[in-house]
Amino acid sequence: MQAIETAPAFNTTHAVPERWPFAVERHTPTIGATIEGVDLRDPLDDDTCLALRRALLEYKVLFFRDQDITPSQHVALARRFGELEIHPAFPHHPEHPELVILGRNETRRGRENIYHSDVSWRDIPSMGSMLRCVQCPDVGGDTIWINMVAAYANLPEEIKARIAHLEAVHDILPLFGTALPKDQHPVMRQKFPPVTHPVVRVHPETGEKVLYVNEAFTTHLSNYGHVTAQAYRVGFDYKLAEMDLLQYLFRQAQAPEYQVRLKWRPNTIAFWDNRACQHYAVQDYFPAPRHMMRATVIGDRPVGIA
Repeated sequence: MQAIETAPAFNTTHAVPERWPFAVERHTPTIGATIEGVDLRDPLDDDTCLALRRALLEYKVLFFRDQDITPSQHVALARRFGELEIHPAFPHHPEHPELVILGRNETRRGRENIYHSDVSWRDIPSMGSMLRCVQCPDVGGDTIWINMVAAYANLPEEIKARIAHLEAVHDILPLFGTALPKDQHPVMRQKFPPVTHPVVRVHPETGEKVLYVNEAFTTHLSNYGHVTAQAYRVGFDYKLAEMDLLQYLFRQAQAPEYQVRLKWRPNTIAFWDNRACQHYAVQDYFPAPRHMMRATVIGDRPVGIA
């Protein structure tokens, strides 16, 4: 009989259960937990689904080992947490367009080794992602997740004051445009124009403040000069101060104290809160193959500090 951990408290409108209905093994004090005692091949009942959502809010990313599910089960499982998106740039499973196929091999090197929050370039970014390992190398190909709630909380108070009402522009083209023919760029730009989100978003379920900029998709701060009342001297010099601040914010994701690192095995599933996390896929395994499937749950429009 596996021990079941007492559920910790967190700031949410839902009542916290006294005990989780599954075993929980925490990975770090800040982020990440492995869930045991749940067979994801079976449809989730409402109580288990709600408990997993509460665990997701608490630990930010959940890991499940030895879950040999089919693509249709993967889609059905992810849909229990919300409507699913169809990604415009990645290839899809032929029978399930909601499933992104992430395949790398000896002819195709991975490109996800950059700290990012999935689809932050959407007007309504994702709530979370559910990634399953189909095939992975014996060594290498780990993924790192970062708790951006903790990253914000640990900022100096002076920085928190500076960024409280700043807004940042997120754009699909700087990253995904490099993999598309140039003649497709205008079509992509028309479908997905740059969007603006608060630098500090308020988590819609926990009320936590989240540092919400990432080096993959955030291009600049849209209202830096207005909010900071930066004095104009010569040329475009206040732009240097803006970019210095943005680079400083990007670097917060690199702190190991906010991170958890997963070594993949086939049929491992990671489910993370994309509103509160960034992640980084370590590209140290080329030319070994690595094949993954991902379903992404649509979220909500980010809201900043009032």
